[in-house]
Amino acid sequence: MNDKSKALGAGRSAGKTATGHLERRAAVKAILGDTSSDDILFITGLAGSKNDVLEAVGPDSKRVYPLFGAMGAAAGMALGLALAQPHKRVVCVTGDGELLMNAGTLATISILNPPNLSILCVDNEHYGETGFQRSHTGLGVDLAKIAEGSGIQAVRTVINEEDIPEASQVLYSGNGTSFVLLKVGVSDPPSVPRNRDAATNKDWFREAVLGKA
Repeated sequence: MNDKSKALGAGRSAGKTATGHLERRAAVKAILGDTSSDDILFITGLAGSKNDVLEAVGPDSKRVYPLFGAMGAAAGMALGLALAQPHKRVVCVTGDGELLMNAGTLATISILNPPNLSILCVDNEHYGETGFQRSHTGLGVDLAKIAEGSGIQAVRTVINEEDIPEASQVLYSGNGTSFVLLKVGVSDPPSVPRNRDAATNKDWFREAVLGKA
């Protein structure tokens, strides 16, 4: 993780600062851990979180449904999928900007509380998708406290590397939905190549979920 941390602040993110210091790609991969099980499905937010997951799971993985648009939809889509597929582990990996666009979904998630739903929010305190403007979390808004206030019981905040093992355990266990807020530094790592055709991604994901396109 140290080598990648040296690249923090490069590209479009140059000069931007955040309270977090972890390198996002390495931290997301460490928290997700072993993602090889066919019973783990991923819904991602846009841009950074999408690329974090594709690098961790594989750029052509059919178990990943990446959003290239529809900002704010990831948590709601993951909730629906978790309710429809109770025997699968559904992991939503989103960003602070994406989640802020639909934070009210956390209240609905806490009420329905599917135990197979895990939410990992990668918080760099900026809207990376639109040019790295500072987001609300960079001005004091705490999405972990919003998750707790919404009623989600299993909530953790990751600030340092030593926080990662417990957060990873919380993400994949428990009797209800879990929420992990990962505070990272501001960086702009390269995009991970992925077929962007919507129909192809739909067919791939249906095949992963249902065994047929």
